[in-house]
Amino acid sequence: MNFDLLALNPIALNLGGLEIHWYGVIIAMGALIGVIMAMREAKKRHLDPDNILDLVLYGVPIALVGARLYYVIFELPYYLANPSEIIKIWHGGIAIYGGLIAAFIVLLVLCKKRNISPWLMLDIAAPSVLLGQIVGRWGNFMNQEAFGAKTTLNFLQSLHLPHFIVEQMYINGAYRQPTFLYESVGNLIGLALILILRNRKYLLKRGEVFLTYLIWYPAVRFFVEGMRTDSLYILPGVRVSQVLSLVLFFVAIGIFIYRRKNENDPWYNEL
Repeated sequence: MNFDLLALNPIALNLGGLEIHWYGVIIAMGALIGVIMAMREAKKRHLDPDNILDLVLYGVPIALVGARLYYVIFELPYYLANPSEIIKIWHGGIAIYGGLIAAFIVLLVLCKKRNISPWLMLDIAAPSVLLGQIVGRWGNFMNQEAFGAKTTLNFLQSLHLPHFIVEQMYINGAYRQPTFLYESVGNLIGLALILILRNRKYLLKRGEVFLTYLIWYPAVRFFVEGMRTDSLYILPGVRVSQVLSLVLFFVAIGIFIYRRKNENDPWYNEL
């Protein structure tokens, strides 16, 4: 039986030749929910919610460029040989870390111009970003990408996954590890934890919601990345995302400890 035929259609709508992909629909839904969540939190922290809209307006397109450039840099031989492919983002090839770096720069510039605490803005934005990453992995699911090594039907069934997920994990003639799901669930746990912690008084200080995200997400990504088959490599056997995850993880812990010892920041939930 050819299980490839059971794969879900990645095209949501076809409007007179214009194809709307589920990937884009899912990403847009995640972004919308994230923006609403961030705007509500901004209002609670006495920050004009319009600043969140402006961050999205400027940050999203620049983040897409950053995500693409990051990918192109680590696949440079191919793109030097095929320069016309560089702008064809619809052929695949974006990296979340590149997008996060670009968005981070936009956030710092916006906060500088408007005299807003970058730590406060990062605290407000971090849970929404994590939500976007949780939802975004289901876009990868629809495209049958970001999967892991070959596995067996029995293994997937032992995870008690819904049948449609098992079917979608039959890719190129073999069942695959659902690494998209591992990362999505791992980040969902992290999001729940962050939302619980940030609402407790006298627990997290300004900047520590973001630092908690910067500890949690790289930890999840490090382990999941080691299972994927489509990683970018900085050296043979050395995955770029795993190296960057380790750096961010330990830097975030170091900053967390340093700020607790040396800075008298306000409590996040008392702003």
